[in-house]
Amino acid sequence: MVIGYTSDTFKELREFISSTKIRKHKGFFKETITEKSTASCANNEQCQFNHSVLSHTLAETLLCDKSPVNIKGVNTMSELNVRELKGIDIASRFTIKKENDIWLVPSSSGKSGRYEVSLEPQKCTCPDFEIRRQKCKHIFAVEFVFEQSFLKDIKDKTQITKIVPKRKTYKQIWSAYNKAQRTEKAEFQILLTELCNGIGEPAQWKGRPRLPLEDMLFACVFKVYSTFSLRRFNTDLEEAKAKGFITSTPNHASIARSFADEKVTAYLKMMIEESSLPLSEIEKSFAIDASGLSMSQGFTWLHAKFTEPRLIEKRDWLKIHICTGTLTNIVTAVEVTEKYEHDSNQFETLVKDTVQNFQMEEVSADKAYLSRRNLQTVINSDAIPYIAWKSNSKISDKNGSHLWNKLFHYYALNQDKFLEHYHKRSNVETTFSMIKAKFGANLRSKTRTAQTNEALSKILAHNICVLIQSMCELDIKPEFWQ
Repeated sequence: MVIGYTSDTFKELREFISSTKIRKHKGFFKETITEKSTASCANNEQCQFNHSVLSHTLAETLLCDKSPVNIKGVNTMSELNVRELKGIDIASRFTIKKENDIWLVPSSSGKSGRYEVSLEPQKCTCPDFEIRRQKCKHIFAVEFVFEQSFLKDIKDKTQITKIVPKRKTYKQIWSAYNKAQRTEKAEFQILLTELCNGIGEPAQWKGRPRLPLEDMLFACVFKVYSTFSLRRFNTDLEEAKAKGFITSTPNHASIARSFADEKVTAYLKMMIEESSLPLSEIEKSFAIDASGLSMSQGFTWLHAKFTEPRLIEKRDWLKIHICTGTLTNIVTAVEVTEKYEHDSNQFETLVKDTVQNFQMEEVSADKAYLSRRNLQTVINSDAIPYIAWKSNSKISDKNGSHLWNKLFHYYALNQDKFLEHYHKRSNVETTFSMIKAKFGANLRSKTRTAQTNEALSKILAHNICVLIQSMCELDIKPEFWQ
């Protein structure tokens, strides 16, 4: 039983419902209207009563059971008698008030004031009830009002309010951010010099003396950071030499040859790995994804992939696969491949490279990386995989599917918890956005080796910028080659 309503109330409601059931037995009311078409309703006697007593819209709806219009909650004319119709009309046009147990119903003609109606027992002070001692239109009006108010109260009390969780936001530490931005260029050169000095100079047995490898690596990465052309970048190099960051000022042609050197690729990867180590105690959760860098200035990877796929075939691209920390967006591992290389093939390499230096607790990735092999790779690294399941994913009966089935059951039974971890994957999209917004989404080099080294230089420059931000926010002090 609903709190606030007595048994008498429910009794009254049951009586009302029973009074509005379909009358099928013969001779119940002489006024009962037989079924007729809309056209025939125009000339019959009841339709004349319709237009003379009731409003046109209400009467057309109620008296014509063929009418396409129907009022919600009101039966058709074949189910009602005339007094019920008049009662509904009164309830819809007038305000019916209740004082104690008496309902005050206005007269439909406006001449007799108000009639007093009681539902238990059913009484009314109108002449019709005094003569017939049966339900009059005023009692029907009160029953209709009572039903509507009762159902409204029930709906209000049983309505379940859906609580929308508040979106989690992260407040910017503006003092640290401002400090990092003001000192970034100076700190960038200091950190880059420390990274380059740890490489060492390879032995040279013959030939013309080379420019120092540390200087060439410094010039390549600093050039990408500046976003200038090789020739306009010369002023920055001279300033770096004056401050003691490099021992010589390489010519623009020498820097271009360094970009095209295959040996530089291994050094850049080594420096990327080393630049992530100062945050090894902070990052525990990682995300993996891939994106493209174009050789053209005309469009972006996202536009070509999702809007005009034909552009991928017309232009040349490099695909960058990265593993990034979800807290600071530091890149812990990177692979550069051709544009058609599948994302899933690089997953194992990225995870294993990251595990060598970080304590991995969880990895999130999109459904392109979903495979039994990748799931097993994460489990072998003592971490939990949060890789999106496809719409057609299901339990498998194949041998070696125990882990697949176990993780699928976990996803099916704990979707909210799973998605809470999976959505950390958006941080890898943020990392790509940071790199492309700051250092450009296109590659200027012409040869494939030079393009690969330019892409790796963008990743390294990004890592150094992340370290500078972490120095201001997390108060870390990077030390390399320990």
